[in-house]
Amino acid sequence: MEEGDRRKDSPGGSLQRELGRGFSYYNKHLGRLHQNLRETKRFFRDIKHTYSGEPGALDFDAKAEDLGQLQNIAFPRQEEDYLKLTVRCSPCIFILGQNCNARSKVANAILGDLLPAASCCDTETCKRRRIRFRHGKQTLVSLALPEQYELVHHLVAHKGKWDTIPEEDLNVAENEEDPAHRLAELEVTLPHQLLQDVDIVVSPCRGFQPVATTLEDYIDHVRAVVVFAVSENVLTPQDEEELTEIKTNYKLPVFFIRTNSKDKLICGSKGEPSALQEQLTELGYLKKGVCSCGAAGSGSPAPSILVEQFEKLRHLNVFSRQVLQMHLVDAAMVLNMVHSRCLDVFINKAFDMRRDLQITPRRLEYTRQKESELYESLMSIADRKQEELKDMIVKTLNNMREQLLDDAASMEFKGISIPQNGEPIGAPEVKSCILQIKELIISRLNQAVVNKLISSVDYLRESFVGTLERCLGSLEKSQQESSTRLTSNHLKQILNAAYHVEVTFNSGSTVTRMVWEQIVQIIQRITWVSPPAITPEWKRKVAQDAIESLSPSKLAKSICSQFCKRLRSSHEAFAASLKQLEDGHCGRLEKTEDLWLKVRKEHAPRLARLSLESRSLRDVLLHGKPKLGRELGRGQYGVVYQGDSWGGHYPCALKSVVPPDDKHWNDLALEFHYMRSLPKHERLVDLHGSVIDYSYGGGSSIAVLLITERLHRDLYAGLKAGLSLEDRLQIALDVVEGIRFLHSQGLVHRDIKLKNVLLDKKNRAKITDLGFCKPEAMMSGSIVGTPIHMAPELFSGKYDNSVDVYAFGILFWYICSGSVKLPEAFERCASKDHLWINVKRGVRPERLAVFDEECWKLMEACWNGDPSQRPLLGIVQPMLQGIRDRLCHSQESNKTLEDST
Repeated sequence: MEEGDRRKDSPGGSLQRELGRGFSYYNKHLGRLHQNLRETKRFFRDIKHTYSGEPGALDFDAKAEDLGQLQNIAFPRQEEDYLKLTVRCSPCIFILGQNCNARSKVANAILGDLLPAASCCDTETCKRRRIRFRHGKQTLVSLALPEQYELVHHLVAHKGKWDTIPEEDLNVAENEEDPAHRLAELEVTLPHQLLQDVDIVVSPCRGFQPVATTLEDYIDHVRAVVVFAVSENVLTPQDEEELTEIKTNYKLPVFFIRTNSKDKLICGSKGEPSALQEQLTELGYLKKGVCSCGAAGSGSPAPSILVEQFEKLRHLNVFSRQVLQMHLVDAAMVLNMVHSRCLDVFINKAFDMRRDLQITPRRLEYTRQKESELYESLMSIADRKQEELKDMIVKTLNNMREQLLDDAASMEFKGISIPQNGEPIGAPEVKSCILQIKELIISRLNQAVVNKLISSVDYLRESFVGTLERCLGSLEKSQQESSTRLTSNHLKQILNAAYHVEVTFNSGSTVTRMVWEQIVQIIQRITWVSPPAITPEWKRKVAQDAIESLSPSKLAKSICSQFCKRLRSSHEAFAASLKQLEDGHCGRLEKTEDLWLKVRKEHAPRLARLSLESRSLRDVLLHGKPKLGRELGRGQYGVVYQGDSWGGHYPCALKSVVPPDDKHWNDLALEFHYMRSLPKHERLVDLHGSVIDYSYGGGSSIAVLLITERLHRDLYAGLKAGLSLEDRLQIALDVVEGIRFLHSQGLVHRDIKLKNVLLDKKNRAKITDLGFCKPEAMMSGSIVGTPIHMAPELFSGKYDNSVDVYAFGILFWYICSGSVKLPEAFERCASKDHLWINVKRGVRPERLAVFDEECWKLMEACWNGDPSQRPLLGIVQPMLQGIRDRLCHSQESNKTLEDST
């Protein structure tokens, strides 16, 4: 291969510059997408490494379900493959057309006069090969197999200088037998500025190689911008067949350009479509009503267009931008959806872990307290029931006596042969008969006595078992070894103590031995004098002696003693197992807290920043960078500008924030995620989108522009200008409604103040600036907010959404006063620290003479120093409505009276 002369850009500089800017714009944003994708893949690798148990990973043994979900966070394979393909595909213009001359004319208009007119325009006999233009430091011409390697071949262009590529090099020789040389494309590298951002491929003649082959060779690794050059008045059947194949197989939009300037086939005076336009409409490339002078059609993001005047080839710039932007927007949306889904998982798990950290110690304490109450109640039953059992045994024996004696007299003995003639039997048989009579008496007595004890325990079982067992089951389930149920088993033993008494009474320990001693005495007294005859009278006598020998007090004492012994044993075992369970939870909760901290401080903020970048990329591609108007306001972390229309919204406010460090970047990214995740609500300022300005302030810094709806003024300005009492009370209701909605979404605003309440032209309020707004589970105890509106517990780092109720109480003081003047108690403070100290000591705004009694009581309730004593906003809202209705009605009555006077 020989080097030719370095070529200069062709004179068609305007088109080249416009195309160059368009492709440069695409590549710049493609690079940002690629960077975000790399960071996202690195994030998922780090997450997998953190929770997979690999060497160096954190050894968390937190709740299995917490780790399970976090371990399963991964880049979905389908989305990852799609995004990899997107960032790997560089843009490429494909020039197709009816013949070589039409294609050459388009290529020459873009790059300069590099291609000669074809010596043969017959598409069936022409042998012009495919041409690919690429960027290089030198002008070189070579033959190469597509995306493979260069062939050794002597070209005419190597022999000397040339202005246009020699015709001989463009055509395949008639006698060429080498299949590689026949399939090879002519690769031309040029130091052309446009080619730095895009390759250009000119398809070969249709008779030599079908256009589908060109697209198949490239389509998987380039982002195609397809141009179809038309030199005739109409499409030939071969053209239609080719275009149908492109539409069916590749679904690519096409830029159609007429190259024959002699034919003035533009829209007529009546707007009649040309024959070519009608053909393209029938093929499905154009829609009815599309102008053939170059206006893009509507419907799809990047529709095919027809330009019937060659001098309007500049429309290719707009078309190519649309095509490339369509792919970038889709990719940015896919990436942002991945970010948002995973970020929601982190936030939801943060809620679960925070709830676990809060509720597990309470469950343990509740379990300990309720078991202790159960144990004391059961022990008191034993003390109280002993005397009752004694009386009941006496009463039971008296009630059962005759029936027992009759049953004993008619009893048929098992395993003993009783002589029918009344003859005496031996001592062993007598002993067996007496034992069977004893078992009859004990079983009947056992059933009556123990049922009395069990009925009392069953009453307690109904009182304690439900909540206590569910609470204990939850505690045991959350342990790492979920199969361990020791504590629940001990609880069951406590509750079944009375039933165990029943078993031991039947099986023979203490009570049975006591009864047996009485039976032995009976046997000794009536058995060995002379062997008796087993008659009904004898059986009745034995049963009567046995009943009379029983001591009800001893029986009752023995039963209750057994019961207490088993209770104590089960209670001690329960306490030991609960302590073991508590120790296990203490260790687990420490790890859960570490994991919660990592999610809040590292994982969620890092992913939120990636989400902000991907969403901002999508927004800037769709709507462009907004223009900053006059300054509307300035805060601690940003400047708010007026904006005109953006993304179909008018008017807009632009909040420009320049994050000074990673922490502020992460906080801003999380704020954006929370705002974007919120459903639209009429009491919250709408967020339209975000754009990252990488050249903010003349390129010296990077800023994030949050685009929101613009309202008339803020509440501070409204109070200064003067608002009626009715308007002010309605604003208070609007603010409460907005805060309630935020709380219903799990968010805490943390900066409710005059400047963060915006008013429309009808003086209806909307809450803005969610810069400090966070879900409770994501709050780290940071001291944030505006000093005079900050609840005292904020300084401790442990607080909940009641801080917004406190802030509303202070805001309501201003609303009721109708002024922006500081309360005297706060105005006297020399510094912010002095103010905080006073607030913690209980200093609050003073009561003004204009305050209604009910309004003042509501303020005092809202700014109560004890968060648990502040009213719920669901209670505040109807109270405010009642105050508003009463005061406004009173004002109307007074006005009517004055008018009549």
